[in-house]
Amino acid sequence: MIRGLPLLDSPRMADALTEQRFEVLADETLRKILDALADEEDDAMDVDLESGVLTISFEDDTAFVINAHRAARQIWMAAGATAWHFNPEGGRWVSGKTGEELWDMVESRVSKVLGRPLKLRD
Repeated sequence: MIRGLPLLDSPRMADALTEQRFEVLADETLRKILDALADEEDDAMDVDLESGVLTISFEDDTAFVINAHRAARQIWMAAGATAWHFNPEGGRWVSGKTGEELWDMVESRVSKVLGRPLKLRD
């Protein structure tokens, strides 16, 4: 199990997930990202999770939004004018657009806004 997402044999795990299982996995992922960002939170960043929507707000009024899209069984992230859709694949949430992993994307995008490296995982 990686970050609460069990490994499945399906090449595209979303096809194998029930709606209830997807909701559990997506909610766990959002909660873990919230907890990791909360450990890094300072005056330059505020993090909030409400009704399944994780919002990362910055002092320059930039905001990122990460949420579970239940119909598509994906996690969606919007940062500025760019958006990504992450599919559950091989125990990770992977962008169909770039192939990047959700946690890596959050780290790199938040680091860029903060102007300092951010490491959310060991």
